[in-house]
Amino acid sequence: MIPDGVTNLNEVLRQEKKFLMNAVDCLKLTGTLEKVMLEDKHNGAQGYRIRSLYFDTMNDTDYTDKIDGLELRRKIRLRNYDPGNDFAMLEMKQKEGAYQKKRSLRVDREDAKELIRGHYEPLLKYSEPFAAECYGLMHTKCYRPRAVVEYLRKAYIAKENRIRITIDSQIIATEAAFDIFDPDLVQYPVMDPFNAVLEVKYNGFLLSYIKELVNMADRSEYSVSKYCLARSAGLHYCY
Repeated sequence: MIPDGVTNLNEVLRQEKKFLMNAVDCLKLTGTLEKVMLEDKHNGAQGYRIRSLYFDTMNDTDYTDKIDGLELRRKIRLRNYDPGNDFAMLEMKQKEGAYQKKRSLRVDREDAKELIRGHYEPLLKYSEPFAAECYGLMHTKCYRPRAVVEYLRKAYIAKENRIRITIDSQIIATEAAFDIFDPDLVQYPVMDPFNAVLEVKYNGFLLSYIKELVNMADRSEYSVSKYCLARSAGLHYCY
C-alpha cells in the first residue's frame, strides 16, 4: 500500500492539530465522519497499520527540540504500511511556525534495510535532491535509529479542500529493535489502549463543519508526539 498522492517524491505544507480522545468519543466521532467525509480507500473495517522507524542524533536533538517546544524543528522517519511491502517511505517533517512541511521519498526495500542498519549511502543513487539532503544531514549529524512506533489509523478526507482527519489508536513501540519489515517485531503499549489521538490536517482554513466535529470531541489540544511517547521509556532511565 502507498498513500494517496504519493509517487516517488511528495511534498505537503499544512497545519496540524492534535487532540486526545477516549474510546467512547472515538466511536461517536467515527460514526459522524463516515456520513460527511470520504473514507480513505485503505481504511477497511478497522483501519490500516502504520509502522515508522524514527532516527535522531547522538544527542537526541530532535526529541529535545520537540519537548522544548522549538518553533523550528524536524523529525526523520522511515515508514511502511505492511512488513511484506517491497518499499518504504523516507520522510522528513519540519515544523515551521504554525505549519508542518512533510517530504516523502519512496525507497526500495533493500535500500530501506540499509538505512535501518545506519548505512545511508544508498540514498546517493536516487536522483531527487531530497535524497541527497537526507544523506548529508543524517551522515554529518550522526543520525541513528532510535525507536519504532506502530498504530492503527482510520482516515477521512473532506471533499471540498482535502482536509484530512485521522484517528490513531493501539499505539505501540520499541526502542530495542528497528526492523520495520519484521512481521514478528515485539512492541509494547505506550498509550492507554482506551485512548486515541485525533489529528486534523489542513492547508489554508478549516471548514466550519470540521471545526464543529472537532468540538464535538470535547478534548483539549494535545502536543506530545508518538515519537516522544516511544522514547519516554528508554529516556526515563537515561536522564
